[in-house]
Amino acid sequence: MTSRPEDSRRILLFGNSGSGKSTLARHLCQHHGLAHLDLDTLAWQSTSPPRREALAVSGAALAEFTSTHRAWVIEGCYADLLELAAPEANEAIYLALPVADCIANARSRPWEPHKYSTKAAQDANLEMLLSWIGDYESRDDTFSALAHRQLFDAFDGRKSMHIRNGEYRDV
Repeated sequence: MTSRPEDSRRILLFGNSGSGKSTLARHLCQHHGLAHLDLDTLAWQSTSPPRREALAVSGAALAEFTSTHRAWVIEGCYADLLELAAPEANEAIYLALPVADCIANARSRPWEPHKYSTKAAQDANLEMLLSWIGDYESRDDTFSALAHRQLFDAFDGRKSMHIRNGEYRDV
């Protein structure tokens, strides 16, 4: 059952790859009538190999999204982009699952057609993704546990951190 949009909910949803961000975002959108933005759709240029889009370009697309929608969830692992949206958000959800759980989730992930042209293309990227997920705690980049903890700690609005699959179903 979809309810009317909750005008006051503007959520930042972040965590490691495989932490359940997309699953939770879909749940929030379906149950609370929120608009959804997956930051993967604006963070990368469509080049081969992919390259990060300039922060100013992604930031402009992000600002367009937040100004167009009254209630939303923005999800991704890009702390630099999430920081740009933070002044417009009033809620932050950090999915801080153990790396082993994120790896298990990534292994069982269904095909993501908005990211990969085929399931085979997605599967061809799996080993690289699992390695990247495994480095979450040791990296110090915008995708790291360090960057996510700093974002979470600095956020002034309502916030919650979840460390197990499914414990966030009632948010």
